[in-house]
Amino acid sequence: MQNTKNIAIIAHVDHGKTTLVDRILYQSHLFRENEDVGELILDSNDLERERGITILSKNVSVRYKGIKINIIDTPGHSDFGGEVERVLNMADGVLLLVDAFEGPMPQTRFVLQKALELGLKPIVVINKVDKPNCQPDLVHEAVFDLMFNLEANEDQLNFPTVYGSSKHGWMSDDWQKPTTDVTHLLDVIINTIPDSVFEEGTLQMQITSIDYSSYVGRIAVGRVHRGSLRANMPVSLVKRDGSIRKSQLKEVYVFEGLGKEKTKLDVPAGEICAVMGIEDFDIGDTIADAEFPVGLVPIKVDEPTMSMLFTINNSPFFGKDGKFVTSRHLRDRLFREIEKNLALRVKETGSPDSYMVFGRGILHLSILVETMRREGFEFQLGQPQVIMKEIDGIRCEPIEYLTVHVPEAFSGKVIDIVTGRKGELLNIETKGDRIVLEFNIPARSIIGLRNTILTSTEGEAIIAHRYKGYEPWKGDLAVKRNGALISMETGLAIAYAIDKLQDRGSFFVDSNDPVYGGQVIGEHIRPDDLVINVCKTKKLTNMRAASADDKTSITPPIKFSLEEAMEYIRNDEYVEVTPKSIRIRKIVLDEIERKRKKIWAAQDGPAL
Repeated sequence: MQNTKNIAIIAHVDHGKTTLVDRILYQSHLFRENEDVGELILDSNDLERERGITILSKNVSVRYKGIKINIIDTPGHSDFGGEVERVLNMADGVLLLVDAFEGPMPQTRFVLQKALELGLKPIVVINKVDKPNCQPDLVHEAVFDLMFNLEANEDQLNFPTVYGSSKHGWMSDDWQKPTTDVTHLLDVIINTIPDSVFEEGTLQMQITSIDYSSYVGRIAVGRVHRGSLRANMPVSLVKRDGSIRKSQLKEVYVFEGLGKEKTKLDVPAGEICAVMGIEDFDIGDTIADAEFPVGLVPIKVDEPTMSMLFTINNSPFFGKDGKFVTSRHLRDRLFREIEKNLALRVKETGSPDSYMVFGRGILHLSILVETMRREGFEFQLGQPQVIMKEIDGIRCEPIEYLTVHVPEAFSGKVIDIVTGRKGELLNIETKGDRIVLEFNIPARSIIGLRNTILTSTEGEAIIAHRYKGYEPWKGDLAVKRNGALISMETGLAIAYAIDKLQDRGSFFVDSNDPVYGGQVIGEHIRPDDLVINVCKTKKLTNMRAASADDKTSITPPIKFSLEEAMEYIRNDEYVEVTPKSIRIRKIVLDEIERKRKKIWAAQDGPAL
């Protein structure tokens, strides 16, 4: 029987993880010499390529010196922790990739902690040693300290270290002695990571991932934990709640290179495979023996910390861009997502048109929103809210551990901003020409924080955060946003009107952009909202005036990304998301109705 090693690659966002996988794939001669496969092979999703981050975990395999190495690429951002937690169950060891300048970052700590808890053997790869001002030796010490703080055992602390540059395609045991390829890393993997152990007994395979094919439907992916399986064998499906359903495997695939290969042979314990033919399965279920089924412990995933209202688009422009606009479309899509996205929850509300979606953070929710709008969905989003809990009779909220890398000149500004949002300064450290600031901060304070810090630091700050836990409520925030400039009527925004109104605030729309009554088209210079008419045209007259021939000079509008719009809105506003546009609007479009509601709310009267 062939030797198999299963290894997960974990790293902070943008530390070169996917590039390293590229080099390993090239090293194992997986492609023809004249085959053009490009860069970032595993980041096959458009969103992943655009953002430069890994969102979905993926499996590939390479063969080296007669040994099959299954490589599991994991996301680096803690918002995708649901992906990380389940795929680590398939691994025998982990490759911890760390930037030679930045060192271990908060997200690195989050994923590494999960791996160490599972007892996986780590190999440390210090990447980007060709960077100027890098400090590989100090980074090595920092990684050791991190593992010690995470209570790694003696074997895990005795980790091998590999130095190199994924970008230039070399790995070595000494960062000052570059080599020509990554064979040193592959040798260390073979010598360090234990072989997958074949465990005798009845079949057990936990479903840790779900693939989908339009031809055969849902495909269960996981690692065979005990015994072996083969095509056409009868099995039992042990659900998370303990119920058992009889079924039969139709086809079995193993991972070879970048794809899957059909096999008629027995797949032994320790191997990762994909099976077809089972119906109504979920992540965490166990495929077990037909006669004597024994389920594995279901995968434990951290709870969501943020919620957001998803509702149908009912603006005057609904249905112009999207293909899927009804509540049935929205409901089916959200419930389809939770089948494979473990960290997500969907809850029905009192309205048939609205659903409450719970996730790990703004990025986690925004990736779902962005995916849906690219599929042709139109819908609206409410203001993100953190999930409160009552622990021992005390009201508690989620706390995040925040790290900001910033030039020394801006460090005072960052401290003022974060402490003004109930942040607590933990540590200040100098790293080269930058200051590293560490804080504990309420999760609700992070909503809208990134833009404020980037503006105050002229775009120089590097911001990262990870979930820490629940702590007692820190009190109300003093963060206030200026009022909104609201469109009075529906039509096209006119340059003449925008020019005359520029002293009232900054605009989010350009000339000739379509707007509707109740749409938020700018930010007022004062705290209260202001309704304005940007559709007003210049009146033609045969009388000459002093200002008749003035040139129109418009300041470029502020354009929000999806995450920025989600962080910007207040509780009386929605973000309208369509395949072509992202708009901010008031929930109540009619101005008189808004005023009436405001008066009733001030008098604490009944809701309309």
